[in-house]
Amino acid sequence: MTNVAHPVLEPVTLAGSRLANRLAVAPMTRVSASEDGTPTEAMARYYSAFASGGFGLVITEGTYTDTHYSQGYFCQPGIVTKSHVEAWRPIVESIHTGGARAVMQLMHAGALSQGNRFRTDTAGPSAVPPMGQMMPEYGGSGPWPTPRAMTHDDIDTAVRGFVGAALNARLAGFDGIEVHAANGYLLDQFLTDYTNLRSDSYGGSVTNRISLTAQVVERIRAQIPDKNFWVGVRLSQTKVNDFQYRWAGSDDARVVFTSLADAGADYLHIASEGRDWIETARLDDGDTITALAKKVTGLPVIANGGMHDMNQAADLLEGGHADVLSLGRGALANPDLPSRIAGGHELETFDHAMLQPRASLDNAAQWRRDMSA
Repeated sequence: MTNVAHPVLEPVTLAGSRLANRLAVAPMTRVSASEDGTPTEAMARYYSAFASGGFGLVITEGTYTDTHYSQGYFCQPGIVTKSHVEAWRPIVESIHTGGARAVMQLMHAGALSQGNRFRTDTAGPSAVPPMGQMMPEYGGSGPWPTPRAMTHDDIDTAVRGFVGAALNARLAGFDGIEVHAANGYLLDQFLTDYTNLRSDSYGGSVTNRISLTAQVVERIRAQIPDKNFWVGVRLSQTKVNDFQYRWAGSDDARVVFTSLADAGADYLHIASEGRDWIETARLDDGDTITALAKKVTGLPVIANGGMHDMNQAADLLEGGHADVLSLGRGALANPDLPSRIAGGHELETFDHAMLQPRASLDNAAQWRRDMSA
């Protein structure tokens, strides 16, 4: 197989719309917005580079959805105010001009918030201190604070935030939104058995624990019935603060996937955190989590984790494990990765120094200047 014939370069239909290829930019926190969450010109250049570099789909970093508990990091972008919407609009236009589709990821940090300009306390499904330590590359240090258990009013506020944010993303021109229910953030905290100790309808069985994410999807789709506007969901077993966690097994995975499909999700994006896909994708019966999602829902599936390995990428697509592949660090090192593959050029190796001491656009730009000096 030659590079120009690589299956990642084939066009694909995602939720009824055509993508130029099977390569997507994964959502990556860059803590580079203004203090009030307004996107910047540097962010516009950052996102447009991926589109002009050939990616078929660009998914934004997690964007906070309300002025209560959702913000996870200082200088994280928001999609709450009119100024947020107006600042995102030219970014979307630049992505479209580059030939890519644009999806905004909507994120509520919950207990894993280490920088919220609206309040100093945190909230989650239960008053359980998160594992591990805050992340210094995103401005945190020391142990996570213990969140307070969310009331039903808190939960309703969070759901309304997701819905309002989706409406704002549509106003900004995005082709769709992705509900962030992965990597240990709020919706994943509700799904995870050791962070959700509730005894109400949101706790206990996996059916109850996934119900909040399903409710968010259902409410967004009720407000935006237009199927040309995608409503995707990102899921993961692992978390930013727990690389070892796995779901109970394939039966639980089936419940998760079918609940979200029934709620109206248009695609599922299944991610790794700190591990390659092959290390986190295998279920107890030998199937892969991404293939199972495709099988039980019939929805298109995006797979994430080490997809800059072009041999793994080809095996995954040709084996029917996913429809689209999303890249994080591989895309940071190669904003023009699809063009490189098409031209038969070598890929640059990701250097973790790009994210040190802060995972910001300014730091990455300085790293590139140092590398070229």
